[in-house]
Amino acid sequence: MARKCAVCGKGVTVGIKLSHSHIRTKRVWVPNLQRIKIILNGAPRKVSVCTSCIRSGRVKRAI
Repeated sequence: MARKCAVCGKGVTVGIKLSHSHIRTKRVWVPNLQRIKIILNGAPRKVSVCTSCIRSGRVKRAI
């Protein structure tokens, strides 16, 4: 399963962690994905959705 939001497409971001002594190491930022049941194309489906999409009301929850 990909670490990507099914609604907005938000995914993994890579970058560099910089310590106080200026040692640079690679790191990964992962979106906060929740596996919820939503109405997608008129049918209920279980998909991974980021919490910002859930809070903003971009998805219609299936009960």
